[in-house]
Amino acid sequence: MRAARFHSYGAPDVLVIEDAPEPHAGEGSVRIAVRAVSVNPIDVLLRAGRLAEFLPLDLPAIPGRDAVGVVDEVGAGVTDARVGDVVFGLGGVSDTTAEFAVLTAWAHVPEQWSTAQAAAAGLAGATAAAAVEELGDLKGATLLIEGASGAVGSAVAAFALAAGATVIGTGREGNHAALRAIGVIPTTYGDDLASRVAALAPDGVDAAVHSAPSNSLGDLVAIVGDASRVVTVVDHQGAAQYGALQVNARNESALLRRAAALGTTGGWTPDADREFALADIADAHAAAESSSGKIVVTLS
Repeated sequence: MRAARFHSYGAPDVLVIEDAPEPHAGEGSVRIAVRAVSVNPIDVLLRAGRLAEFLPLDLPAIPGRDAVGVVDEVGAGVTDARVGDVVFGLGGVSDTTAEFAVLTAWAHVPEQWSTAQAAAAGLAGATAAAAVEELGDLKGATLLIEGASGAVGSAVAAFALAAGATVIGTGREGNHAALRAIGVIPTTYGDDLASRVAALAPDGVDAAVHSAPSNSLGDLVAIVGDASRVVTVVDHQGAAQYGALQVNARNESALLRRAAALGTTGGWTPDADREFALADIADAHAAAESSSGKIVVTLS
């Protein structure tokens, strides 16, 4: 099969397109003929070798954590997918940017989503669902999201709004109109966040999700006043320092099914800002490093 691979850690130009062995569905998994994948922050970090001490890869490695495609093999024990189904989901740590990929967690793609949107939904949707799950019932609560216009932050906002929460979200001013359009009360990043949030939520904030690569976790804990009601998906060191909750995406189909259900009702439409062909995988990774938008790589 054709696949993107890197034989050494480094800049985006270590990525090449070449033949690689096909994977096959094992017990509890499905194989898909991949239509598209997204480029996530962890994909960039893994390719650059920045996580090699904690998550070493067997090289050459195929980048990619999530994908969308058509099921063409069903492993033993799988009862909720059939050959021909169109699904999105999660593979291993790094292995989906190829003609075929094995998913161990998946959900059926809502009819409302394009292929690119479904490609952007896997890791972001699972992460957001896990973060909101940690916070429990949000009906009537006020939730603050740091990075509400990002892939994970916008998904968290969608889950929280659907649960009946009031959502305040930080983002660049250029994204404020889009945040308002989905029901989020926008504010800006940066210094004196507590004052801006107090003006928007005079009765206080009940919980917060830290989904942007900022140094604001301590501020969020101070604003909420209870570290156990603050979730971070990006600052693991800060979680230990401030006592906040740390959440990672889990390969659980239940999380993805929640994201798909929200998509089916129109509650969440994943963003896919730019699309690249597989042949341009190096350019896609370079764009992901320099842009805050969601990058998708199409294979068919």
